[in-house]
Amino acid sequence: MSAAAQAGAPGRVLVVIPTYNEADNLVRIVPRVRTAVPGAHILVVDDASPDGTGEIADGLAAADERVHVLHRAGKQGLGVAYRDAFGWGMRRGYDVIVEMDADGSHQPEQMPLLLERIAAGADVVIGSRWVTGGQVVNWPVSRELLSRGGNTYTRLMLGIPLRDATAGFRAYRRSALERLDLDSVASQGYCFQVDLVWRAIRQGLVVDEVPIVFVERELGSSKMHGAIVGEALWRVTQWGVRQRVESLRGAGRRGAGRRGAGRRRGRPA
Repeated sequence: MSAAAQAGAPGRVLVVIPTYNEADNLVRIVPRVRTAVPGAHILVVDDASPDGTGEIADGLAAADERVHVLHRAGKQGLGVAYRDAFGWGMRRGYDVIVEMDADGSHQPEQMPLLLERIAAGADVVIGSRWVTGGQVVNWPVSRELLSRGGNTYTRLMLGIPLRDATAGFRAYRRSALERLDLDSVASQGYCFQVDLVWRAIRQGLVVDEVPIVFVERELGSSKMHGAIVGEALWRVTQWGVRQRVESLRGAGRRGAGRRGAGRRRGRPA
């Protein structure tokens, strides 16, 4: 860990922004990040966007040494984009890696709230829509119900205390990412977010939530679709069932061990 991190500051911060057809949004969000957290570096991860997003990112990087671009061969999914970006950042020694969307729904001006909590000792900090003080702006009721319901289902199935496990605005310590076995993560979309935070909790890491205001995008089209929701529902159900089966098996083995010990104690000499 860097001297800055040891002194209580977050250390070197990398903000990861995945993009696919976000040309109009990227030119707006990068300057906002640079203003909100001037010391941070930005990594744009572009999946060969046909609208020229990658070329715009290259131009931003050429004009600012704190902006970097990772070009990928094609659209491979959010989870793979973040895994590639995490590896890029960890190899270069960043202390904290932040995830955020390119479309302005995650407001860079709220990023210091996440970084302050990291500096205070958290391993993972989630910008949460559903804790007290959090809110969404310009969402239809149907989408809010879907998000709240999905998070409630996740909380109950996995037994985790988080209100917004699917949130995509979050900060990780590098030391936390190093413990999550990223190479074994196969999930995508919102399920990727659940997967990582569930792994963090099972590793005993400190996971905090801070309230944010989530603003629906103004430009471009949402990447949300039925397959993403279906994957999340299916994987969370699988994980929850497997966890319960493992718990029951463990309880059975412990019970058998206690019965065997009792019989041994009662055996005549």
